[in-house]
Amino acid sequence: MKLSKNFVKDYVDIDVDLKTLAEDMTRVGNEYDSAEKLINATNLVIGKVIECKEHLDSDHLHVCKVDVGNEVLNIVCGAPNVRENLKVIVALVGAELPGNVKIKKGEIRGQESNGMICSIAELGLESKFLKEEDKAGICELGEDAIVGEDPIKYLGLDDEVIDFELTANRGDLLSILGMAYEIGAIYNKQVKEIDLSYKENGKDINDEFNIDIQTDNCSLFLAKKVENLEIKESPTFIKNRLIASGIRPINNVVDISNYVMLETGQPLHFYDADRLGNKLIVRMAHNNEKLTTLDNIERELDENDIVIADAEKPIGLAGVMGGLTTEVENDTKNIIIESAKFDSVKVRKTSKKILRSEASNRFEKGIDPNRTYMAIKRACNLLEKYAKGTVKTGIVAYDKTDKNPKNIEIEFKNINDVLGTSISNEEIIDVFKRLGFKTQEKEKSVVVEVPTRRLDISIKEDLIEEVSRIYGVDNIQGKLPKVEMKRGSYNKVERDIRNRMIALGLNETLTYVLINEAESHKYTKDDFEELRLLDPLTEERNTLRYSLIPSLMKTYEYNKARNIQDISIFELGKGFYKKGEEYGENLKLCCLMTGEYNIGIHNRKKVDFYIIKGIVEEVLNYLGYENRYSFIKPKSMPEEFHTGQTAEISVNNDIVGIIGKLHPEVVKDDVYIFEINIDKLLTKKVGKMKYKEISKFPSIKKDLSVIVDKDVTCEQIQKVMKNSGGSLLVNIEAFDLYQDKIIGQNKKSITYSLEFRDDKRTLVDEEVNEKMNNIIQDVEKKLNAEIRK
Repeated sequence: MKLSKNFVKDYVDIDVDLKTLAEDMTRVGNEYDSAEKLINATNLVIGKVIECKEHLDSDHLHVCKVDVGNEVLNIVCGAPNVRENLKVIVALVGAELPGNVKIKKGEIRGQESNGMICSIAELGLESKFLKEEDKAGICELGEDAIVGEDPIKYLGLDDEVIDFELTANRGDLLSILGMAYEIGAIYNKQVKEIDLSYKENGKDINDEFNIDIQTDNCSLFLAKKVENLEIKESPTFIKNRLIASGIRPINNVVDISNYVMLETGQPLHFYDADRLGNKLIVRMAHNNEKLTTLDNIERELDENDIVIADAEKPIGLAGVMGGLTTEVENDTKNIIIESAKFDSVKVRKTSKKILRSEASNRFEKGIDPNRTYMAIKRACNLLEKYAKGTVKTGIVAYDKTDKNPKNIEIEFKNINDVLGTSISNEEIIDVFKRLGFKTQEKEKSVVVEVPTRRLDISIKEDLIEEVSRIYGVDNIQGKLPKVEMKRGSYNKVERDIRNRMIALGLNETLTYVLINEAESHKYTKDDFEELRLLDPLTEERNTLRYSLIPSLMKTYEYNKARNIQDISIFELGKGFYKKGEEYGENLKLCCLMTGEYNIGIHNRKKVDFYIIKGIVEEVLNYLGYENRYSFIKPKSMPEEFHTGQTAEISVNNDIVGIIGKLHPEVVKDDVYIFEINIDKLLTKKVGKMKYKEISKFPSIKKDLSVIVDKDVTCEQIQKVMKNSGGSLLVNIEAFDLYQDKIIGQNKKSITYSLEFRDDKRTLVDEEVNEKMNNIIQDVEKKLNAEIRK
């Protein structure tokens, strides 16, 4: 928002320099990018050309004698429009112009030149503000210009501009009136009333014109007619205020619409009434409907765009830009003024997709419904005064808004408790009065009437913030807080899981919870609806993740791109979902492994399914789920996983996660992943961890190789062995898998290490051999197995 100092001084009396004003506004929370004069040039005067001759040694230069008030200067000028008796802008010797141009005394083709006759362009105005004659030659001043005086002041361009970087919630500051209230609060100044007076003539507009609102996305729509307009150049003060605000002047009618928008914060739109018809319709656009906007570009619309239409077609994009067919042109005589309030979210989405404009910027942040009425009255006032328009009687109105102020009661003690201050009741009330808020004081509290222009204030905390801003953060003395100390806490389970994973040799990662929408349903078969951001900063991160696997895959790709081959990483983080009307999040543990895994000192092994399965078992055992989990073949699985090397992780016969190798079509390397829903896992209650003394007695280990059918699982074999071995069999570990046509086409050999121990005595070979014989007999009988010699 560019703030013209001259513009805001129309409504609040201030007598401070520009830098002070900018810094004081910053102190109340409104940061600025720059604060400088509109025309940043020095040592300029009004001069009169009293003699103009052609340069003898040039076909385009002129040698001029210029009266600058206290002397006559010899100046060489190359402008085609320089002539005798013309009043001009002269940059004297020593002047500094924009672009680091310094005027020096010198000679041009043998003729002495003591200064420079300037064009408007040379004073630093942007080209969009210049007329063709300004671009072609020097500036021609009027006969009333006084020689020797300041030309910038004569042109009305002696303005200063602060370019503010406003916060999103302060839409009220996108208007001169809003800025006036803010400045008035800082310096305790009253804001002047805006002139809304005008005369109405003729029949009521409601007899010949009507509106049809067909969408709830328009809550307020006003239309008024002004006839017999004279379209011409705008008054100087309007043009200069638009220029200072960064808007190009066009003609008096168009400029008034922009002027009122800047003044009140309410965008207006003017339609050529003779090309419009007698009806305006506000509706949602049809898919693939076309509209040519004022910039002469054909736009393709969809059902999410609000349009203003006549009986046949759209003629404007609500809140963004008008259409070309009803544009105000130089021969326009009668206009319909539109002042409306549209849904801010719809306007924001449309403007982001199609075009950002001054109007959409204001609609996006919210419009004060009372300013909607004020703006249309102000437009009538200015059109009557500067375009000689005749304002037709009546106003066509559709209004579903609440225009009553908000009343918020807050205790004085609450304000001071939050701010850590001792501000008196009188000072607090004075802050609200300076802001233009009416108050009703009670014994311990105050009822504050917040006007509708302050859309950002709705709760008590907002009022506390206003007190701190206007009272001055610098005036609040720092104090050490006096609070009751509480014992700190942390999630022990999460910390234990992290510590266990790190102890197993994996590296923890922290990744973004936002991913691309196209990745949200990858690596899972779960049924859910993705949670997409309404206004993402980038389309690469526009959706909340459901699974952590896409995030870890990004980390894997990053490391691979830097030639890191051995990757063992994990993340404990949130996944988000929507299922029907239910929104939620789950804590998940995800692990990715590839390359080699360090299983001990100088002992590295290539990662395979069994290594990552061992990691899962270690975690589940550590959390107390030993003997309660299993790995089962999935009935259906994500297409990103390898069919033959993927399993679901089941705890108490309930699926809590997935483990497996990624399909070669997804990634060429052997990449293994598991993901466990920790929140779901922890619903399976476990007893308190029990510890037992390490046995004093030695154990006896025996190896056994079993040949079975391919379909027989390792788990089935171990179950039979455990039942046969009884309490003396304390551990079973599979350590070798062998498959070859030598043992049979559909056969496999698995070798187990069986550990026997009694915690009360030393075992003898006879006991162990007896148990081994039992195991062999049961495996052969129940699983049709063969003992491999």
